[in-house]
Amino acid sequence: MAKTPDGKNTSGRGQRELTVQVKTARGRKPSSTRWLQRQLNDPYVKRAQVEGYRGRAAFKIMEVDDKFRFLVPGARIVDLGCAPGGWCQVAVPRVNALGEKQGKAVGRILGVDLQEVEPIPGCEIHQLDFMADDADEQVKEWLGGKADVVMSDMAASSSGHKQTDHLRIIALCEAAAYLAFDVLEVGGTFVSKVLAGGAEGELQKILKTRFEKVHNVKPPASRADSSEKFVVATGFRG
Repeated sequence: MAKTPDGKNTSGRGQRELTVQVKTARGRKPSSTRWLQRQLNDPYVKRAQVEGYRGRAAFKIMEVDDKFRFLVPGARIVDLGCAPGGWCQVAVPRVNALGEKQGKAVGRILGVDLQEVEPIPGCEIHQLDFMADDADEQVKEWLGGKADVVMSDMAASSSGHKQTDHLRIIALCEAAAYLAFDVLEVGGTFVSKVLAGGAEGELQKILKTRFEKVHNVKPPASRADSSEKFVVATGFRG
């Protein structure tokens, strides 16, 4: 018997209803129709709605952390470009930010974004341009010291030109990495989304000089037709 990602059984009429067809509406581009249909039929989108996460990206960081185990009780986390907040939501119970796990260290989560983000219990969220000259000092002041993990799921606005978009997201990732160099504790971890396309090679070289190990991973929640992957750099050398 078939099952949805949240473990519910589907059969007969219910199985047929799993695929939602979207008609092309006046004024809507065919690409927008395809995107909407994909969203409506994406099992991770449905699972996020059922489990209360703010987006399907929550499952990406969940799967990456299941493999590398950097969101641990007591860890101090900085989430760059945290909107809408799915990564922060995942981090809260894993680092014990609410102190609900008795006998475990209590972690801290600092989310920053250019736009205002709805509050998340267990997180401290600020509006900040992380590329500003004093952003690293501001982050350390808010956090009360250095971070154990800096993570980023940021993506530049799409231009419709694949190579341009690739260069933009690599530039964002490099900027996030340089902030991480300033705010991470020795032994810390840097996690960031990148797009495969060639220009990420220089970023890899930079990270390998500053971290003991650099991994590239494409979690199951990342769409198969997407060029995105995640770089996980562990063991910051300081």
